[in-house]
Amino acid sequence: MTSNVLRVENVRRVRLLTLDRPAALNAFNDDLYDAVGEALTTAAASPDVAVVVVTGEGRAFSAGQDLAELDQPPRHEDGAPHGFPPFIETLESFPKPLIAAVNGIGVGIGLTMLPHCDLVLIADEARLRAPFVSLGVTAEAGSTHLLPAAIGWQETAHLLYTASWIDAGQAVELGLAWRSLPRERLLEEALEVAGEIAAMPIASLVGTKKLLLDARLGAVRAARERENVTFGRLARGPANREAIAAFREKRNPDFSQLPLEDS
Repeated sequence: MTSNVLRVENVRRVRLLTLDRPAALNAFNDDLYDAVGEALTTAAASPDVAVVVVTGEGRAFSAGQDLAELDQPPRHEDGAPHGFPPFIETLESFPKPLIAAVNGIGVGIGLTMLPHCDLVLIADEARLRAPFVSLGVTAEAGSTHLLPAAIGWQETAHLLYTASWIDAGQAVELGLAWRSLPRERLLEEALEVAGEIAAMPIASLVGTKKLLLDARLGAVRAARERENVTFGRLARGPANREAIAAFREKRNPDFSQLPLEDS
């Protein structure tokens, strides 16, 4: 179902999800997490959907967590889980082929959701970044298992420890993306590949995806549980507070005076 933050379209047996917060660079807030999670759940249950493609509106795929909404009080009174936790549980176990068409920058969850996808196509000018350490926290979304498996230990260490950008060519070379191509051809190519997959019997696709997931899902969930503990310990700590303050004040953070045991 289309919402004010997510467009949902059908292209024959392909379900196209477009993150639609371009003014916020498609940063994830609870509304977007919930909308994407609901759309994936609906697509998983639909007998007419064989493949899902996820892309972004505007110049970004996703700028990650919406830091502008971090300190806002909870808006939900229904007692149900919202935001990142139910979203990532749905994403990591999505039972059908999932393709990402990365149209622009992917930061934070805009990067760490990619190893959960079966194929990643990326625009030539797109760039990716895992900023967690620079925000005084740590990696999430099971990425401490998925990234080393996909790109190797040392490349993962460099990516996470330095919070550096990687371009589309590097993403393909490392194995984080499958193919790079001009932005104007990105979605067309993603839908073409999705259509080729969607022509296959859905039961066979689902059975094959289950076998692939069964080989890694337990390890991904265990990694995510460990990440949650460390992330929770660091979140709103001195380093995280300094990083958020620097972001809002449009300056570089200064971590030099933080004691090791508190950082």
